[in-house]
Amino acid sequence: MTNLKPKPKILFVTLSMARGGTEGHLREIAPRLAARGWPVTIYCLIESGPLAEGLSALGVSVVTRSARGGKASRLPNALRAAMSAPHLLATLRRLRPGIVHFFLPAAYLIGAPLALLARVPVRIMSRRSQNDYQSAHPIAGRLERKLHGRMSAILGNSRRVVRELIDEENCREADVGLLYNGVTTERFGDQHVRSEKRRELGLDDGDYVIVTVANLIPYKGHEDLLRGLAIARAELPPAWVLLCVGRDDGIGDKLQALATELGLAAHVRFLGSHAGVPGLLSAADMGVLASHEEGFSNAVLEGMAAGLPMVVTDVGGNAEAVTDGVHGYVVPPRNPHELARALGLIASDTVRAQAMGAAGRRRIEERFSMDACVAAYEIVYNGVLAGAHAGTLAPVAERPELETPG
Repeated sequence: MTNLKPKPKILFVTLSMARGGTEGHLREIAPRLAARGWPVTIYCLIESGPLAEGLSALGVSVVTRSARGGKASRLPNALRAAMSAPHLLATLRRLRPGIVHFFLPAAYLIGAPLALLARVPVRIMSRRSQNDYQSAHPIAGRLERKLHGRMSAILGNSRRVVRELIDEENCREADVGLLYNGVTTERFGDQHVRSEKRRELGLDDGDYVIVTVANLIPYKGHEDLLRGLAIARAELPPAWVLLCVGRDDGIGDKLQALATELGLAAHVRFLGSHAGVPGLLSAADMGVLASHEEGFSNAVLEGMAAGLPMVVTDVGGNAEAVTDGVHGYVVPPRNPHELARALGLIASDTVRAQAMGAAGRRRIEERFSMDACVAAYEIVYNGVLAGAHAGTLAPVAERPELETPG
């Protein structure tokens, strides 16, 4: 019998496992990699969070220095993350991972120097957003650029992110790979859930439900969406409802006041952070993401997986997922009038909207499945361990295929 060489340990470094796009992505990929024989640990610099629950039973360890509550929870997140540096270094030396993989800029800035100090052989950074944030944090941006040259691979989750890394941050093209997000399609599009979820929400079967899944952060464009809905109200069915799903990061009161000012308060519901996003999407008729910046939005992929026609802004990888006029509409960011036009087009043509939703579901199944995503991670890990450059690996070579609308 041939003894297979055990796979090296992977340590993911992030801020927490709270509800969010990056955290949800890690929640999906980590257990699947563990099931394929990779020893996986997630290190959270701030705290574990609700998405960490149950991971140990799936073969994934979650490590963090601090617990919820107490004085530490009242400190700024950046300081809390930095305070975990000694513990992270000790963890790196104890676990001796073969691969350390950083998610989110703060985790990269804190963790990458420690991984170099601990002499981790393979160091990977994933950029999951556009680099607009660097304009407000120029020193952090310069530090990131210095670290890029010390990484074994740098991964972007959309073409736009990859181009920024190469053209604006001077990353070597050979070191940069494209690795799209994936969706577990089986969790979405269950029509049997639709009526039940609508009853839970107090909605009638005839209500026209629009949903946006995005934490309440200024750059997610909720204000633009509300203004767009106010412009489009004559084109919408009388009984329309907007479900805003996402954690309030400080602008909830402002958005509720704006909804009242625009005469939309009776139509808009703020549901907060929600564990049952697939059910909420099943209850909806249209999905929207009005953000000003993105990497490659999980919320867009999930809406498509649920069979919803989508209205998205042309930022990050949104237009790489949604083909304008095929799976929904792609509109300029910060433009309520164009949002209004797209909302009205979908709401006024049920037959076309259903066809768009069905085409979006097919696109997810064919090109953005979670199985394909995890397989791409394995290609990157095995390739980089063998000395290959990220830019030459299969997930990057498949870029031209994704130019064709699905």
